[in-house]
Amino acid sequence: MQTTEVGQNSEIKQVIGSLCMMNNRFMNFMLDDNKKAAQVFLRVILGDDKIKVRNVRIQSFIQNIYGHSSQLDILAQDSKGRYFNVEVQRSDEGAPARRARFYSSILDTHFLQPGKLYEELPDTYVIFITENDVLHDNLPLYNIRRRIDENAKCFEDGSRIIYVNSQRRDNTALGKLMQDLYCTEPKNLHYHEFAERMEFLKYSKEGEEKMTDVIEEYAARKAEAAAKEAVKEAAKKAEEKEQANRIELAQGLLADGMSIEFTVRHSKLTETAVRELASKLSA
Repeated sequence: MQTTEVGQNSEIKQVIGSLCMMNNRFMNFMLDDNKKAAQVFLRVILGDDKIKVRNVRIQSFIQNIYGHSSQLDILAQDSKGRYFNVEVQRSDEGAPARRARFYSSILDTHFLQPGKLYEELPDTYVIFITENDVLHDNLPLYNIRRRIDENAKCFEDGSRIIYVNSQRRDNTALGKLMQDLYCTEPKNLHYHEFAERMEFLKYSKEGEEKMTDVIEEYAARKAEAAAKEAVKEAAKKAEEKEQANRIELAQGLLADGMSIEFTVRHSKLTETAVRELASKLSA
């Protein structure tokens, strides 16, 4: 029992040690109520050192009574009243253009209260940090704003969508931020605002307890993978047994003088396989 417990603890520490901010849940823990860290993200991505984060929340659920609701990974507000939704997407399928459009629209409907003027609608930024370059132009950053076709001027409606390509990890400020997203050791982080939180989460008992759901999620995925593997193995063994039965039946039919065609039809083996069995019987 004690050996099993030691093994489990060791595995948990390995799981925690392997986590980086490109893991959605770990990113949430890194930024949860961590205004300084969120501020670094927004300042670097937007190229604005004057951004001051007022509050930051994770897993904000926005109810839409008329349609699809959403759960936002990270939602921050700055001192100017602007809202920033940050989403980490490791799967290309998780970052389509229309999802970004929807998130932008649901922020609008949520933050314009009844009786308020349209001019009071706050500026919103939807930021997708993607594992791959989903827009395929090899740019580190894609700033998306509405424009007027006829004169190419910006249509200043206060909404912006930004895609950040985390594959571009050079020595610029943005590139170093992307390096930090994949970093698993606090001492190797470029931005000290992340280091203290990562140190707490990875190397303190309180941090480990705080990440219980991450560990449980990992254990659940591992159990699901093991179950799928068991089903796959059982199916493989069943198929092997069925094939052995087919071969045994075919051998019996051939030994009784049945034709190749008859044996193929009743054994469900391929004609090639039956002819090989027939040649071995006649050898």
